[in-house]
Amino acid sequence: MPVIIIRDDITRVQADAIVNAANSSLLGGGGVDGAIHRAAGPQLLAECRTLGGCPTGEARITKGYRLPAKFVIHTVGPVWHGGNQGEPEQLASCYRRSLELAQMHCCGTVAFPLISAGVYGYPKDQALRVAMDTIRECAPEDMTVYMVIFDHDAALLSRALYEDITEYIDDRYARRHEKMFARRKEANLGQIFAAPMFKADHSAPEAFPMSEACMDCEDTVCGGAFGADTDLDTLLSNLDEGFSVTLLQLIDRRGMSDAQCYKRANIDRKLFSKIRSDAHYRPSKPTALAFAIALELDLEQTADLLRRAGYALSPSSKFDVIVEYFIRRGEYDIMRINEALFAFDQPLLAG
Repeated sequence: MPVIIIRDDITRVQADAIVNAANSSLLGGGGVDGAIHRAAGPQLLAECRTLGGCPTGEARITKGYRLPAKFVIHTVGPVWHGGNQGEPEQLASCYRRSLELAQMHCCGTVAFPLISAGVYGYPKDQALRVAMDTIRECAPEDMTVYMVIFDHDAALLSRALYEDITEYIDDRYARRHEKMFARRKEANLGQIFAAPMFKADHSAPEAFPMSEACMDCEDTVCGGAFGADTDLDTLLSNLDEGFSVTLLQLIDRRGMSDAQCYKRANIDRKLFSKIRSDAHYRPSKPTALAFAIALELDLEQTADLLRRAGYALSPSSKFDVIVEYFIRRGEYDIMRINEALFAFDQPLLAG
């Protein structure tokens, strides 16, 4: 049951059902509601007229008409009055009822907007937390759920968390560049930073050769047990266990079931089956890190698991630094980490 945050126009999302943040009349309005009605065409309004409205916290389903989705699930979110008038319960009910309708109509993929976070005034960070918690609790295992955010918006995180992560990123970058300056000055390589070893930030989390990543590493285990003159046959006969074997061993040691692990990692069951059946499977870096989070590994253990998949943590990557921020604090909620990655315009773990 992966939950994936995406930035898109929900009327263009290819899913079995999209969810409309409607008003109680179901007759269209502004924002997401108006956009869905315009994209679906007048037939949607005609069907909605037959439904007799919808109370707050409930949901109704119609055809998708001109939309790429087969169904539209209309739900009415609460207006924010400070959070003490049942708003969290009503908002959770919107997601719960929508998922129930999607399951009844055999939908394998469902796309939600951030319900009540527009003109209804629900704080975005709190609205997203209710959404993620409810979806994780209620969505069927074989359903993929998309949270569709139209604009990049740091307000998805609390101001305090956003500022704390920003300060942590800036601090890691500053310390890395201080070390680079010192190394290059000592080596008398000429103009400092004229030709950086690698970019100060990466748009996607790629593999880093261990020789580069280790130059700035503070927390990973670097180096090897053999000298430079060790012959190739000896090296090949002493290979470490690969990612898949190590992952399965870690799951057993944690006393977790496979299902517990891949759900906590926000990983699809089919992908986990591939990893289990192929001892040489090489995951993407976000997938490898997702399992590290699911298993609640510390930084040294995370670095070891990544190394077995051919990756390393780098202070040059904003993606890596954000994940490190949460691991250092012992916070292993993958949804929370993905919210932060999304707010900083980074790729997500697993999804």
